[in-house]
Amino acid sequence: MAITKETQIAKIEVVGKYKALQIATDTIIKEDDVEISRTRHRHALCLGTLDDSNNLVDTNISGEDAEVQAVANTVWTDSIKTAWKNKLIADKEDS
Repeated sequence: MAITKETQIAKIEVVGKYKALQIATDTIIKEDDVEISRTRHRHALCLGTLDDSNNLVDTNISGEDAEVQAVANTVWTDSIKTAWKNKLIADKEDS
């Protein structure tokens, strides 16, 4: 009787004007190659935050699955980063 555990990216969604990513990852437990359990974990990524000088600090995606990294690198263009930075600065000034 062999019990195995694997993880799979179930879904990557690009959401909103600033291209936030929503990632769903399934953890699958199998016994003798028959699935006996599946759980889903979700997390979200935005493209960055501001430092104290209002510079955009990119979100570190190095620990993400290669597929997630590829999507992030495709949709997080320089123009999206600039728009996101400007929004964060405006939000900071409004508060």
